[in-house]
Amino acid sequence: MLLMVDQMSNIEHSVVKKLGDLVNYQDGTIVSKILISKEKGNVTIFAFDKDQFLSEHTAPFDALLQVLDGEVEVLISGKKHSLTSKEMIILPANIPHDVKAVEKFKMMLIMIKT
Repeated sequence: MLLMVDQMSNIEHSVVKKLGDLVNYQDGTIVSKILISKEKGNVTIFAFDKDQFLSEHTAPFDALLQVLDGEVEVLISGKKHSLTSKEMIILPANIPHDVKAVEKFKMMLIMIKT
């Protein structure tokens, strides 16, 4: 797994954008772009190539994972969840989870830090 992070994007305020168009797939890797980063939370979009994954980890805050395109398998405390486009799941704070691309997929991750 190789994670490529695009620093803060220069997304114009008050301009309509298609989320899936803000990050592109790249072979054999995961690409991310931070859309908003504030003291109280972050919004990041990701593009995963097929079979790419984020290994099991925890986060100190709840996070909302929304699938924009493709299919993903999310494991939360050992329970598998399969999600496809337009579905979402909440990753609870301090609970182990991982994310694996069943096929190429894009997601938006919203983390609220309160």
